[in-house]
Order: sequence, then structure tokens, then C-alpha cells
Amino acid sequence: MPISRSVVVASTPSAVVDVFNEIQPGLQANNYSEEDIFAIHLSLEEAFTNAVKHGNKMEPSKAIKVDYSIEPDKVEICMTDEGEGFDPEVIPDPRYGDNLYKPAGRGMLLMRSFMDVLEYSKKGNSLRMIRYKEKRNPKSAGKSR
Repeated sequence: MPISRSVVVASTPSAVVDVFNEIQPGLQANNYSEEDIFAIHLSLEEAFTNAVKHGNKMEPSKAIKVDYSIEPDKVEICMTDEGEGFDPEVIPDPRYGDNLYKPAGRGMLLMRSFMDVLEYSKKGNSLRMIRYKEKRNPKSAGKSR
């Protein structure tokens, strides 16, 4: 049976633990593999960290909304912060040039690697990620919706 929920949490780095702890039982109940759970967990943490740090500028008075659905064949997570947004197309690839040696900038690369769909809203303050249990769709690398 599909699980669909929406939660709003404070914009603090530690709040992601509560969000994942809410999602994890649904993943296990739907027989997601350890590999799937790891990928979803890592992507959720990266997206949440970006929302707290870059979107909400570390302001704990702001909130992050997380909508998620867990179905037998896919997991979809949408996350929205209160920030001004950004253009994901201008984020440099951390695998090349001077970016190779910078300690930051790898979150989007990780999310693209672990999720089957990664889409940002036109404003750039909302993210939609999907991971399919069976890999059947080509990867969506940072498309805007």
C-alpha cells in the first residue's frame, strides 16, 4: 500500500534525522534493498543540507517542507525551502578543473548519481527526486520543471 506524507521541519541540519526516521520504515515495509535505502538516505541528506545551508541560509526560524511517497516500485521525495532559489545549471561540475580540489559542491553530483530523477523547480527552491526499485527510466540530470 502506498505511503504518502508531508512534513514541515525546522531548518536545522539535525532535523534530517527525524525526516529519514519517518521514511525508513516505509522503505523497509516495501522491501527496498539496502542499496536503495542507502541511496535514498544519502540523497535526502544532501538535499536537506543544501536546503538548510544554501536555501535558508542557516536560519532555524525558517522551515523546510518535505513531501514524500513510497510505493512498491518507486520513492518520490519533494523538498522545498524558503530561500530565493538558484539555477542548478550554473553549478560547476566538481569533477573537473579547479573544482576538483574544492571540498564543497559534490551534493548535486551525488544526488544525480543515486536518484533516477532529479528535477528543480523553475525558481530553484524546490527539488523533486525519484528512485525506482527497477531501473527503467533514463536518468534526468538536473532538469527544471
